[in-house]
Amino acid sequence: MWERIIIKYHNKYVFRRIDTGRIKINKMALLTMSKFIQLSPDATEAGGVLLGRFILDSDDIVIDNVIIPHKKDRRSRHCFIRDKHSHHSEIVRYWKESNGTCNYLGEWHTHPESLPEPSPKDICNWKRILRQAVFDSESLFFIILGTKQLKAWEGLRESLEIKLLATEI
Repeated sequence: MWERIIIKYHNKYVFRRIDTGRIKINKMALLTMSKFIQLSPDATEAGGVLLGRFILDSDDIVIDNVIIPHKKDRRSRHCFIRDKHSHHSEIVRYWKESNGTCNYLGEWHTHPESLPEPSPKDICNWKRILRQAVFDSESLFFIILGTKQLKAWEGLRESLEIKLLATEI
């Protein structure tokens, strides 16, 4: 089902950034995340890391790949806690294999609701990540996949402001 949505509405997964530029989610990254959408009543939340590249001479960013859940992650119907060490070693591996062009861009996870909204716990976690994570830009991105829609937010490192991003038409 999601594959048809992705193909038909591919422009819906290009978002306008807070100040300037766009962020585009590559089709393969989107398909990988969509495998974890919580369509059944017993499906647990899943999540991982967003990886991609900064486009030269532009404020545009492309999410090329995602890291999927690991065995050490904690998952329940309404909670996902990623194991930092498992995911970090994979981030480092991607970065080295790409000669430093594949960067950590943020986090993604699922929610068992049609139109996903971040919980207070999500917001708190995103702000902690903005304060503590090592990354090469002024912001990180956070994606939540609901059962019928995907939403993206941009979090600013300096102010810890988090804003919902509009899809590009």
